[in-house]
Amino acid sequence: MTTTTELTLFADYFQIHISDADSDGDLSDAWTDQAVADHLAVAQDALGIGTVVNVNVSVTVVVLPQEPSDDSSEFDHVVEASLDVSSGRLMVLGCTDYAPDAATFEVASGWNRVRASRNNLARAAQADVDSDKSPETTEKIRIQVWAAPESPATITKRWSYNG
Repeated sequence: MTTTTELTLFADYFQIHISDADSDGDLSDAWTDQAVADHLAVAQDALGIGTVVNVNVSVTVVVLPQEPSDDSSEFDHVVEASLDVSSGRLMVLGCTDYAPDAATFEVASGWNRVRASRNNLARAAQADVDSDKSPETTEKIRIQVWAAPESPATITKRWSYNG
């Protein structure tokens, strides 16, 4: 069964986090120079998704029964990574949000694959701190999650700001 949930998250420090609900979500060592360039920090039970803005972003979380088809041509930046969700509860939150208040989602216990597809990046970057004032300039992130064996992180489509 597929479930879809819409969230608005504060992308403090230009990132949102996805983790096992029982994880401490510590990504401090994961934000290498390469991770910043890829907009993706990976730890075993936590992921950081980089954003182009340090304000609210629109996040759609989609829990899927199997791997979705590749629609990366419809997005600006697409990354994928494996995440160990041993509790079976996935948490999605801004990096400075209070974890007990974060949105959680039931997923398969164990390894899951997470695809983060981001849109509207140039408009959001240009509008900067005012980007969340209008849907036309708000950064949009779709998080897709499905059960899958552990595999290396991939950058399916890379965006870079030319403004």
